[in-house]
Amino acid sequence: MSIDITRIGGRIGAEVSGVDLTAPVDEVAAKEIHDALVEHKVLVFRGQHLDDDQHQRFAAIFGTLTLAHPTVPSVDGQANVLEVAAGPGARANAWHTDVTFVVAPPKATTLRSLVIPPYGGDTLFSNTAAAYADLPDHLRFLADRLWAEHSNEYDYAEHPQFRSAEVDDYQKVFASVRYRTAHPVVRVNPDSGVPNLFIGNFVTSLIGLSKTESRDILRLLQYYVTRPENTLRHSWQVGDLVVWDNRSTQHYAADDYGDLARKLHRVTVAGDVPVGPDGTKSYILEGDEATHYTPQIQ
Repeated sequence: MSIDITRIGGRIGAEVSGVDLTAPVDEVAAKEIHDALVEHKVLVFRGQHLDDDQHQRFAAIFGTLTLAHPTVPSVDGQANVLEVAAGPGARANAWHTDVTFVVAPPKATTLRSLVIPPYGGDTLFSNTAAAYADLPDHLRFLADRLWAEHSNEYDYAEHPQFRSAEVDDYQKVFASVRYRTAHPVVRVNPDSGVPNLFIGNFVTSLIGLSKTESRDILRLLQYYVTRPENTLRHSWQVGDLVVWDNRSTQHYAADDYGDLARKLHRVTVAGDVPVGPDGTKSYILEGDEATHYTPQIQ
């Protein structure tokens, strides 16, 4: 097996070829892919056409799998697989990092495409390590000392024109068990030692600051996350598999395909408890350790 890793973005993203993920990946190739993920943040595998079992086997090269989601049901018969289909959950068109409302969010997310519309439905990714590096010294000094509250009580239809009974029902399931966690705004990636802005749309406020103060500071920091230089836009084809380092990225699902069908399956890899620049770990504000969903790695 000769793996070829080709950069596809200036600061984020690489395409991996020369590997057949329908077959088991050997230890040497697995390490090469893992190291490439840490370096490039997002890896694209075109034309793999995996089934759920093959998908989970591949995801497991990055570590222990989580269940599909802390509150949302899995695909029938596949406890580790979450369906992302056209609907309120798939149309969460806001920049976020997956499942940051629990104390040990996923290390990595893998997503494969099953049904793709003829236009639209792209996924955008951002490099949050590059965003942190872009900060002026004074903003970096501030960010290093901030903590944020993350919660799954997130409104999937913030604008009234997008509200529907379907959205309300999904929101009730999504927040059926309430989680609130304090994470450092700057998180150090344990594999690379590189600091990242660890925010996104599950953040409700900055700890110790008012809602207004929090909103203004978060908007300023998020601007650096979504600078075009720090982003990659992936145009899906059926059979693609994309994996991203959930500790060092945010992503956004573009809702620009109307009523067309779009379906993907997601498998996530268990992560550790985030650590800030001063070595302090994240902690629970409300809820439990979500060990039914993910093994908490100390």
